[in-house]
Amino acid sequence: MTRVAAVDCGTNSLRLLVADLDVDGGQRDLDRRMEIVRLGQGVDRTGRFAPEALDRTLTALEGYARLIDDLGVDRVRMVATSATRDAANRDEFVAGVERALGVEPEVISGDEEARLSFTGATRGLPAGLAAPYLVADIGGGSTELVLGSDAVDAARSVDVGCVRLTERHFSSDPPTAAQVAAARADVAAALNVVAETVPLDAAATLVGLAGSVTTVGAIHLGLPAYDATAIHHTRVPAAAVEEISERLLAMNHAERAAIPVMHPGRADVIAAGALVLRCIVERTAVAEVLVSEHDILDGIAWSLVTSGRART
Repeated sequence: MTRVAAVDCGTNSLRLLVADLDVDGGQRDLDRRMEIVRLGQGVDRTGRFAPEALDRTLTALEGYARLIDDLGVDRVRMVATSATRDAANRDEFVAGVERALGVEPEVISGDEEARLSFTGATRGLPAGLAAPYLVADIGGGSTELVLGSDAVDAARSVDVGCVRLTERHFSSDPPTAAQVAAARADVAAALNVVAETVPLDAAATLVGLAGSVTTVGAIHLGLPAYDATAIHHTRVPAAAVEEISERLLAMNHAERAAIPVMHPGRADVIAAGALVLRCIVERTAVAEVLVSEHDILDGIAWSLVTSGRART
């Protein structure tokens, strides 16, 4: 067994997985947590990280570093994704991470993000699912769509995520019909780009990842509180995705925040995230989405065992 720590810094959230892994495929999670830090606040508009967003992120990371030390982790890898690729002052972020965590964050490409998400999501899928799988990772700044069976056959990353779409289009609360239409057009254009390299209509099973999708799954289940174990591998019918999306788009912030499973930092962007999921379901014409709590974090963790890119 190797004890690893995987850190994923996205546009909206900072997440940590500490797990014991072995080369035969065994995984024992010791800690899995998330903080909404909104690192990508305003990046789509300014091209830079806001000072307060950097402060929030690095403060949270210092807490993660203490936990990593306490658990005696052997190897650590931190990956930074969409917002960090776009920020002109990302050197400030990199230096802060090195001070807090002792490793340099890897600002990965969309293709690498897609590969890691696919690996994390498809390990341990329920038996009997039809391949190929289309893995949809809906983040804050970007969405990755990856098609494959045993490995990645095609992947594409596009700049439509829940934070970016909210900042671009949803200036009203709740958004107006015109704002929703503009957001849908944005997602549709992005999916047209994806379809140039990823045959979306070939998907036999749609696997949805990240907080927007898991929150939709939790709403579908009617849970009294967020429960990752109950949500993992939930099947949400296409009609339920549409209904939940419509309901969230019609709510204001206070109404969304009052949903029992809603993380406080997700209430302002969940309507856009659910809309992205709905557009993907409609475009692929699948009957349902399989919700996965295992995602890029798990892919990062496994890369420490399989790829030789470990940092000690």
